[in-house]
Amino acid sequence: MGSPIAAELSNALSNTDHLTSNRQTSNGRNSGRLIVLTGPSGVGKGTLLQALLQRHPELKLSISATTRSPRTGEIDGVNYYFITRQQFDLMVSENEFIEWAEFANNCYGTPKRSVEEQLAAGEWVVLEIELEGARQVRQSFPEATRIFILPPSIQELESRIRGRGQDSDDAIDRRLQRAKAEIDAANEFDVQIINDEFNEALDRLEQTVFSATVVG
Repeated sequence: MGSPIAAELSNALSNTDHLTSNRQTSNGRNSGRLIVLTGPSGVGKGTLLQALLQRHPELKLSISATTRSPRTGEIDGVNYYFITRQQFDLMVSENEFIEWAEFANNCYGTPKRSVEEQLAAGEWVVLEIELEGARQVRQSFPEATRIFILPPSIQELESRIRGRGQDSDDAIDRRLQRAKAEIDAANEFDVQIINDEFNEALDRLEQTVFSATVVG
């Protein structure tokens, strides 16, 4: 049996089921699908995903659990499930994450139960996660459609990261080194999309997601 924490997260998610039941009927889908979106930091995958969700609100964005504190404006159960490290470790020990990782002394993970219940209900669920997590998902859900977002070039990625004005030169160098390693793994994914011209990349992402019935 799963931990009480996993059950609480699942119950929180089920409270929104009535919002999606009409969408399932109108869009004609009767089977769930898992879509994994990955790419280096700064490539714009989050912006692409938010634009896709605006076009297709019937898609469900998976909510991750994290041990970090909420930032200003973040809402528990909307942006993340905010839990303690003890709770997180318990869920790890009971294999209740599809994938999880630790960054900057904080843990992040995708609760398995909530995703499985959404898929069983016929939802199409999108995970926006890092490369390490995407590799873990492949082990549990080999049928998932996996999409990698690429920058036009490393030089353009560096320009975008510097344009944010949020990182020191050392931090940018670390991001770029990590990005190069992640880009080297792009061929592990079903589809690679270059985020050069935003609307073209968005159209390609949309086409990939909704042609996913023929993938796998």
